[in-house]
Formats: sequence, C-alpha cells, structure tokens
Amino acid sequence: MRRNQRAPWEARTLAPGERPRVIIVGAGVGGLSTGCYSQMSGMETRVFEKHVLPGGCCTAWGRDGYIFDYCIEWLIGTAPGNDAHQVWRELGALDGKSIRHFDTFNTVVGADGRSVAFYNDPDRLETHLLGLSPGDERLIRRFCRDLRAFGDLDLFSFLKPAPLMTLREKGRAARKILPKVNLLRRTAGTSMEAFAARFQDPLLRQALPFIFFQDHEVFPLMPYLFNMAGAHQSNAGFPQGGSLGLARSIEERYTSLGGRIDYRARVERILVEDGRAVGVELRGGERHYADHVVAACDGATTLERLLDGQYSGARVRQLFDTLPDTPESVYPGVVSVFVGFDGDVPADAPHSATYLLSDADSARLPGVLQNSLVVQLRSRFSDGLAPPGKSVIHCTYFSDYDSWKALRRTDRRAYRARKERAGAFVREFLDRRYPGIAGRVEVIDVATPVTTERYTGNLGGSILGWKSFTDADDLVQSLIDKDRLRLPGLAGLSLAGQWFTGGGLVRVASGGRFVAQYLCEEWGLPFQAWESTGGEAWHAGKLGHLPQLDQSTR
Repeated sequence: MRRNQRAPWEARTLAPGERPRVIIVGAGVGGLSTGCYSQMSGMETRVFEKHVLPGGCCTAWGRDGYIFDYCIEWLIGTAPGNDAHQVWRELGALDGKSIRHFDTFNTVVGADGRSVAFYNDPDRLETHLLGLSPGDERLIRRFCRDLRAFGDLDLFSFLKPAPLMTLREKGRAARKILPKVNLLRRTAGTSMEAFAARFQDPLLRQALPFIFFQDHEVFPLMPYLFNMAGAHQSNAGFPQGGSLGLARSIEERYTSLGGRIDYRARVERILVEDGRAVGVELRGGERHYADHVVAACDGATTLERLLDGQYSGARVRQLFDTLPDTPESVYPGVVSVFVGFDGDVPADAPHSATYLLSDADSARLPGVLQNSLVVQLRSRFSDGLAPPGKSVIHCTYFSDYDSWKALRRTDRRAYRARKERAGAFVREFLDRRYPGIAGRVEVIDVATPVTTERYTGNLGGSILGWKSFTDADDLVQSLIDKDRLRLPGLAGLSLAGQWFTGGGLVRVASGGRFVAQYLCEEWGLPFQAWESTGGEAWHAGKLGHLPQLDQSTR
C-alpha cells in the first residue's frame, strides 16, 4: 500500500470498548506469527514491512519463468501429532498443501568420487554404512540404534513458554522426556566432530558432519538423530510452494483474521516516551501509535537503529556486543547459486548432495569456507519451481560476509565479477557431474551474504542467525523465560524473530505465539488459538508477483 493510501494510527489512548492495538515491525515468519496469535486473542494488529513480500529470509524470487526458492530445506512439523504441527496448522502454513518426503536426508560425495547416502530409515542406513565400512561396525550400529530410539520422541515444546506453564503441563512435558533422559544426555554431550573422528573409513569421518548439508561444527549428535528420525516419521518434509509459499499462507491466515500489512513501509525508529514504546516512525516522518510495539526484524537493527542504542539488558548486550565477534556462535553467510536449465538430470541423481571439494576446486570458488558445495535438485522438492520441461538446481556454500561486503562497498564492478566467477564455477562443476548440462543452462543467479543483508537487514548477512548448542542458545532461552522477550527498562515493547527466539522456522513461529501469550497475561486477555480451516488447494498463483532481487550472472 502506498504511503498516501495508508491510514495512520493516530490515537494515543484507547476509547472504551476498543481492542488493544499492536504494531509489529517486520513481516517475517516471527512477525506474521505474532500477528496471527494476537488477532486470535482479541488484539488489533498492524504489520509494517520494508520489502514487498512477506517472509523475510523465508522467501523466493523469479527469473525468466523460474522460481528460486531460498530458505526451506526441511520443515519440522509436517506430520500430525506434535506441537510443531499444531503451530503450523494454527498459522495456516500447510493449508491445501501436499508434502514431499525423501528417502535420504543428504548424500555426501568425497573428492575421490566415493559417496555415502544418509538414509532416514535406520535399518537401510545401517546396511548401507556397513557395506561401506565393515570395520566401523560398532560405531555404525550405535548410531543407528540411537536413531531408532529418537523415532517417537517429541523433544521440544512449542506451545507455551515455561513461565506460563501450569504444574500439570510441566509434569506432562517431563514425563515425555524422562524415559529418554540418558539417551538425550549422552547424545547431547557427544560432539559430531568427536564422534566422526573415531571412524576408520576416511569418507565416513569426513561425511558425517555434513548430514545437514554443511558442517554445523558445534553440533552434538542429538540434532542429527532428532531431525533424521523426524524425516523417517514424515515430520521433516518439504511443503508444496516452498519458502515463499509458507510465508504467503501465513500472510493469508493473518489477513483473514483481520490483520493488516503495510508493505514498502520502512520503520526508521521506535517512538519512546517516558520509558515506554508508544509507536513507530516510518521513513518520511509518518507516525503511527499503538499500545504495544513488537520488533520482529533483525536484532541488531532493532537495538542500534530503531532504539538508537538507548535500551538493552544483560543478556541482549552479551548477545549483540560479544557473540557476533565469535564465529563459533553465529552462522556465516551463505552464497546461493541458482541454475535454471532445459530438461532434467538423470532420475537416479540424489535430490540433495554435498560435494567435498578438492583443494584446486576450493581455490576457485570465491569465499568458500568449508571446501564443500551443496547441490540440490530443487525441482524435485516442489512442483512449479520451473517452467514445463525445465529444472532448477540450487547450489550453496558457507562464505564470509566481510570480503563480499568490502568488495561491494569499494568496487561494484569487482563485486559483480566475483559473483560471476561463483556462477561460472558452479556451471562448470555441474557439467562435470552431468555432462552436457552447461549447454542447456538458461539462467544463473547468484545471491551473496550481502544480498541477504540488503533485503532483510540480517546481521552479517546470516540467514541462520545464532548457532544452537552454544552460549547463544542459553542466552536466547533466558531472554524468553526470564526477560519474557522484553528489554529491561523499556515498557511497551516485545522482541520476536530468529535473533530473539532462536533459529529454525518452527522456533521463530513458536516465538510469535509466546509474545502473544505474554501480552495476554499482561492485559488480562484469554489467549486463544485454533487451527485454520482453509481448504483451497495450493497453486503457484498464490505466490503472487515475484520481484527480481539481484542482477543475473548468466
């Protein structure tokens, strides 16, 4: 909606009988979730979003008839019977959608051409791994035994923050975990790096940390087992419509509940009077007032620009003043290279594979951090991502933000040339895997960590944010449970989004639920949530107009 068509929220106080008003900054999954649950609980909300699309990093863009899906690789909560699925149903995220499931989580290919397929079925995985390395039988059987034990474990509670749980709810949660406490303690206390180092087979030693496509470095065994078990139970699939489709469905749910989104509405600052957030000021000076403001955008942007560095807290200071300088706490940025081409690759090609690169290849791939390249056949994840008879491949690798940022700031031409080198490498690399594909390529599009920063504001261009199983995890959990997603000394403001509620889409969505629950407690409103009944079958037209985000490197 254009600025001259926007009706300002001018009221400074509520009239008798009026619903409390909440302004939400950012239409990512966290902001939209906050809006949905607040609307269901009797509040009137309004979202201001600087971009033209919902979703934040959960997005896609178009190029020459192709759809380049940026975010989701797997989605926890695609099977019924768990908290995550309930959250997605309440948000309408899966309305009318089929879910694509795969037999393997990922395939890892060594520089020598040997490969290992990480099947989600523990029996099939065990047989495959034993065939590759009989000498590692003891470790293989242990890993697969633990994978079976995770099969029926609903590990996380996404429905209510701990401070609002009743004793009965806490007891119910404890009873679910208690039978598996030794399993959880052991797998959470064993790092994947240390476990993998015990294998005799050099490929398995290298490949195990790359089950999740790229090496997450600080992860213990537990998340690998939990997510692979979820995939085996059909609880970690890929929803039709992909990343932007998920965001569009939540957007539709939000507006159907009476919520309003103003796009192209960049919030410049949060208005504070007498220690209380009272509204926001948009670019151009337009002001809107509300009873509460929720910052659901980039965390550093919220603290440094929107609040002018005036408000913080012990946990927030540690998160944003100390941890960004420790690489073990923050995920690096990602370079994405999308390739649209005529035809397809052989049917037996893995839907997702991590290639461990030779030293020569690593030296040619600009900014690569882990000497690896992830290749995903995205056309197999969801229908409609490519024109009929054509396909999309998405290649990614962890890369450092600073080198890309410095180049774009000082020499735009050199920056574009570096992007072109990344695209050219991927094209040539794919042609080695699938001879002849280079001649069928129609479009190549490259997004760098700086691209992510430009369109979302994310700190360091990081799409994943804080690393789990680090000090950041404990700080975020304390921010949720002890600070109740507030900043000490500032009333009227709540925090949402991945930088304050933790990464992973379902945690972000759950965080919006928590914000609404804390608001309901403060205002004496009954928290209400119910599943969406949207029944229309998903179709590509629901994605709407897809903008072109970056210059092509074809």
